[in-house]
Parts: sequence; structure tokens; C-alpha cells
Amino acid sequence: MKQFTIISGKGGTGKTTITAAFASLAENAVLADCDVDAPDLHLILKPEIKETFEFSGLKIASKDEEKCTECGKCREYCRFDAIDDDFNVIKERCEGCGVCEYVCPAGAIYLVDRKSGFAYLSETRFGPMSHAELDTAEEATGKLISMVRNNARILADKYNRDLIIIDGPPGIGCPVISAISGVDLVLIVTEPTLSGIHDMERILGVAKHFSIPAVVCINKFDINPG
Repeated sequence: MKQFTIISGKGGTGKTTITAAFASLAENAVLADCDVDAPDLHLILKPEIKETFEFSGLKIASKDEEKCTECGKCREYCRFDAIDDDFNVIKERCEGCGVCEYVCPAGAIYLVDRKSGFAYLSETRFGPMSHAELDTAEEATGKLISMVRNNARILADKYNRDLIIIDGPPGIGCPVISAISGVDLVLIVTEPTLSGIHDMERILGVAKHFSIPAVVCINKFDINPG
């Protein structure tokens, strides 16, 4: 099984459009949208969702009201100000670090899974597709990308597909690394602008660091002929 990731150093280069074009040309492929922070491959392929999975990226603190003595230790040590004056957890601020659980003398605080998004298995007119969407302001992007890729491999095994085409996220950070790790080829989509060239060089450096073969597509090549 071969894996092929299409990425870009910056957004707006046409990465997803080119991914969809490859999907239409490929035979015996599974598609994976790993741009989970802002997925849009589904807008082109219009997948029919077959299975949905809840994704829990991080933990969140929860309080046992009966055990809580309101000693204030949790509030004292929380660096994210996620404990209010009544010693309740402010979910929007909690980072799931666990320090409150550690310092609580009564064992009244514990960590639970926090829903961070959804992953999907779908069918498209070009074949099966694995994709996901992270909830607004949630973290653990890399973990969700790993889930999408693992689901894509499961689909490939199930349907005897020999190629996985991955629409990766833009940039050079951890999400990109999660999307390109272990693949056979990276296609970098860029544009003939100063920012496009600059970001292309950065992502080429990432691919080189991980010893992943990379090729470049200059999309919209005629917008800056000079």
C-alpha cells in the first residue's frame, strides 16, 4: 500500500482542489482529509457518511461535589484560572493538565475524556473516504489526524485498495508532521508569489528532515509571469 500526501506551506494555493483532481484520476484509492481544523475536501466530493466516531482529544477536570471540601487548593494551583470562586471547573479554560487532581487532598477532582470533534467514514463517487472535523477552539489536531490516517488504512485493507491519497493541512507544524510521517511521497502545492515560494522552501525543509521524497506543483503558474 502506498501513501501520498498533498500539502502546502500556506493556505490558498489550491491544495484541496488538486487533491480532488487526483481522486478523480486515481484507481483503487482511499481518500483521507487530514486538514481537520478546516476540512473542505467534502465540499468538492460530497461524501455520504456511513459511520461517525466521537473524538476525545484532551482530558477535562470534573469535580465530585460530595467529596469537595472547598479547601481551595485546586484554585490556588490552576495556572489557567479554570476554577471559579465556587470551586467549579470552567470548562472553556480547562487545559486538562491534571494539576488540580494531583493537589486535591480529598480526591474530589478527576479527569474525564473531553469531546473534541468527530471522525467519519464515508463513500464518495471516487471511492471510500476517511475524514474528520475538530470542534472550534479544540486542540489535539495531530491526534485526530492520526485517527483519520488509521481509519484510511482500515478502509484500504477492507476494500483491497493499494493507494491512500491524503489532503494534508497547510503550514509546517505538528499537524503537517502527523500527515506526512511514513508516507511514500509528498506533493507540495505552491504558487508563484513571494510568500508562496518562502513557505514552499520551509515545507521542503520539513520533508527533507524526515527523509520523505517531495515534488512541487506550481499552481496558478501564470498569475505572476514576471
